[in-house]
Amino acid sequence: MKILVPVKRVLDYNVKARVKADGTGVDLANVKMSINPFDEIAVEEAVKLKEAGKATEIVVVSIGPAQAQDTIRAAMAMGADRGILVETTEAIDLGGIEPLHVAKILQKIIGEEAPNLVIMGKQSIDDDSNQTGQMLAALLGWPQATFASKVVLGDGSAEVTREIDGGLETLKVSLPAIITTDLRLNTPRYAALPNIMKAKSKPLANKKIEEFGIDTTPRLKIVSVAEPEKRKGGIKVETVDALVDKLKNEAKVI
Repeated sequence: MKILVPVKRVLDYNVKARVKADGTGVDLANVKMSINPFDEIAVEEAVKLKEAGKATEIVVVSIGPAQAQDTIRAAMAMGADRGILVETTEAIDLGGIEPLHVAKILQKIIGEEAPNLVIMGKQSIDDDSNQTGQMLAALLGWPQATFASKVVLGDGSAEVTREIDGGLETLKVSLPAIITTDLRLNTPRYAALPNIMKAKSKPLANKKIEEFGIDTTPRLKIVSVAEPEKRKGGIKVETVDALVDKLKNEAKVI
């Protein structure tokens, strides 16, 4: 079984995002970038399936600038076998390469690679669109199971447990299928130094986005980007009546 895992290069979740002075986006100059956390969970799950003898090859795909090679190498250090970089100079967010564009590119790569399963993060932490997996499943006509908290592969099928408002729901989908990962699916491993060194020699194919013949004209436009308002300090009230009065007259929430 071949598993394909898309990964995205994003601002590291430990770094405080800075808004550009002109309000057009987030400043990514001279900041630490890393693999999207949900995608890292997807890589870990694919590696676990391979270690359990359920998969034979893991292919990692990333769409982004040349620096996204580092993201792919990080995934290969975790255990992926090879990588594909679709290089673009446009940002992978609103105002650049959008989720539908990503889904169409992945559709073409899947046509070439013919994987039995695609495992991907449910969303990226920069634009939080949560759309690519669903769009990809629709384009391919494949079954999908989103927000997975547990994955069990069977003979030609997969059972996926997902968290819903009422508790847990288990779906059974036939393969090939799309699975998107949630936080509680697993805890990604730290790559050991020997594996990091081995990842440098693993095959990585470099493609240009123009090769796919996809119209990447943005359909969405960023109007403005601003930091959230700073929270004001709280106060203590002596009585319930005082609390109700403030909620009604100052916060105006009741």
